[in-house]
Amino acid sequence: MLHVSPTLEGFRAALRRPSLTFAEISWRWTLGTTTCALFLFSLFEYLNTLPVTNGDAALLSTRHPALIGRALAHIFRGSLNRAAFATLLGALALAFLWIVSASFGRIATVRALLDYFAERRDLDGSDSVTRDSVKSRPFRTVIALNFLRVALVLAALLALVGAAILVSFASPAATPRPGLAFTLFLPLAGLICIAWATLSWLLSLAAIFSVRDGEDAMAALSTAIVFSRERAGPTFAVSVWTGLAHFVAFSVASTAVSLPLSLIQFAPSRLVMAAVLFVSLVYFAVVDWLYIARLAGYICIAEMPEAPASSVATPVPPTPGQQFVSSGPVETSIDRDESILSDLPNLALET
Repeated sequence: MLHVSPTLEGFRAALRRPSLTFAEISWRWTLGTTTCALFLFSLFEYLNTLPVTNGDAALLSTRHPALIGRALAHIFRGSLNRAAFATLLGALALAFLWIVSASFGRIATVRALLDYFAERRDLDGSDSVTRDSVKSRPFRTVIALNFLRVALVLAALLALVGAAILVSFASPAATPRPGLAFTLFLPLAGLICIAWATLSWLLSLAAIFSVRDGEDAMAALSTAIVFSRERAGPTFAVSVWTGLAHFVAFSVASTAVSLPLSLIQFAPSRLVMAAVLFVSLVYFAVVDWLYIARLAGYICIAEMPEAPASSVATPVPPTPGQQFVSSGPVETSIDRDESILSDLPNLALET
């Protein structure tokens, strides 16, 4: 068996199979474009329904902060309920669309990576394992896992709201202490975010075993927990290296975006926005490629054989009735010059 680096194998798989990155980009960018289009359409439709009287227009034209605030309060009066209801419906629709599209995309990429590493095992001469469950249809299980991820996001948001309400008791209206409330809110928010990120990562990892083994949601999640505990070192290495690559990509993209924005007073605004949009799309494409590399690294850990541990020979104790055989030569001759074997009396004492 060969020693392999899951991180390098993940990057190699992402380079050799660019179609996987294009597949990831296709469903992610389709969902993102749909979200942006739905947001803009809803925003424009909502603004068109707002009643603006001549008095409100006159107050807005004064450019006085107090008068503008009074006009806006009159314009938005009684319409926030509709906006909240429309936002809730849009969020539910987008959540359903994400669950379905993410399930199809994850099943396709995981199956392609499983076939890729199966070919690698055959080329390396390792023992290949035939799994009939790979050809199964784990769509329901992946749907359930993605539904749990959406429910987890909702639970995290509710937990943040609950934490904000809880720390508000430390800063009552009679004696406001916003600094203390903010200090108490930060560790609570950090714990909530860490718990959400960990559980979401486990659910995303469970999708691999659901597609590979054909298990249900709970069994796949249990397998993911055992896998992350038994193979913690390689899994942590893949996550850290891909995370560092993501951080580098984010730093480069932030620097590249700040350059055209600094020239917005001198360059045409459309050209600046086009440059910002181009850099953002390149960054999102690199992030999707890194996600495929990380996913391939996890599958490499689960699929590629491990190097056997060096075995140390230990002596086997003899069973009852069995003569112990030493590894060295056995002395069978008798030393006739030994004093204790002499016929003369008291010879052993004299010597």
